[in-house]
Amino acid sequence: MNQKKIRVYRLAIFLAGAGMVIFSLLTIRHFFLANFPETIFRGSFCDISAFFNCDSSAYSSIAHFKGVPLGYFGLVLGLIFCLGAAFPASRWERTNSFLSFWNALGVMGLLIYSVFFLQSLCLLCTGYYVFSLLGFFLFLSYSRALRPEVRGFFKPSVAVLLALAILTFSGAFGFHLFYGAKQEAQVGKAMKVVKQFYELPLTKYPSFLSPAWVVRSTDRFEYAPIQIVIYGDFLCPDCQFLAHQLEKMRSDFAGKLNVIFQFFPLENRCNQVVDKNLHPGSCDLSYIGAYVAIHDPKKFEELHDEIFANQRAARSPQWRLDLARKYEAEAALSDPEIQALVRQIIETGKEYERTSERYPYGIRSTPTVIINNRMIIGTLPDYQLRAIFQALIEERETGSRRFLENWVPLR
Repeated sequence: MNQKKIRVYRLAIFLAGAGMVIFSLLTIRHFFLANFPETIFRGSFCDISAFFNCDSSAYSSIAHFKGVPLGYFGLVLGLIFCLGAAFPASRWERTNSFLSFWNALGVMGLLIYSVFFLQSLCLLCTGYYVFSLLGFFLFLSYSRALRPEVRGFFKPSVAVLLALAILTFSGAFGFHLFYGAKQEAQVGKAMKVVKQFYELPLTKYPSFLSPAWVVRSTDRFEYAPIQIVIYGDFLCPDCQFLAHQLEKMRSDFAGKLNVIFQFFPLENRCNQVVDKNLHPGSCDLSYIGAYVAIHDPKKFEELHDEIFANQRAARSPQWRLDLARKYEAEAALSDPEIQALVRQIIETGKEYERTSERYPYGIRSTPTVIINNRMIIGTLPDYQLRAIFQALIEERETGSRRFLENWVPLR
């Protein structure tokens, strides 16, 4: 290979590494913004839909290890590839080829995990995947041109690997400390979020409340200190996250919570707010839920929890049919009265301020949560939601709003 082609390959590898660095930095930034938001008015430009969103990845169990975000390791690899291309040496290039091979395998594994287990795809992560695979194929082509047997992928420099491992560990320890500091600062952040919550404009409850009670502490909805209406979709990953949060908090706030599930399936078969079927099957699940809420209201909570505990399986028509049989709700799938009820609940989304001239609905995404007449779109970390709940209870019991240091236990 002549020197001109070698320079072109190295430049391309440098650019691939730079792309990995950029998207890794963006994923790290989003990880901390999602898990430690500074404000209640948060959002992400890459949260496009239920499938294309970054929060599912940021909240996943493998998003970090001991406080070190997964994106950090991608950042390190991107920097290594850039340095190797800028300051080429044989053992450096062999080591980078070796790392690119394992990075490509890891990327494929993460892609499979995201699509098939999280049922979503983070666009920031996807950018990293694209540049990682591009880098791998560049190293593959470059190594073949120089060494037909591709020895570079399997003969890294042990000394270089050891040096890189030490540097990587040092940086990871710094992230571990930073994550710990973020956790310790949560109490102060929670106070700020509670203040912002009370500054939200008052929002009326829907004119027609769903009969589906997830938690019921009092006879009348407005009698509980904490009143929550959730515009939700049984197949929405963020709704599942919120459902798991509320499941954990039921016992902590026993007798204080009223939670109503306002059916809002993101499937255009029964909801015209969406152009296409974002969550095929969510209409059927809403029909089953509404039927159970009407005919056996005490079982709705159990049904709600079962669906969210098996959200991936709930995408199967057979699973939904088995669910309907289990709760003796087969008639729900063809009952015009139940379908009209769900449609009436969906229509209440039009009662709120419109965010687009294209749609008549003010409610357009899930979960949209109304807590004591204040609307929050999306989810909040546990400690912030818990702080809001505690403030509402204190306000009801004492008639005042005070910031208590013991509001929020550290995670």
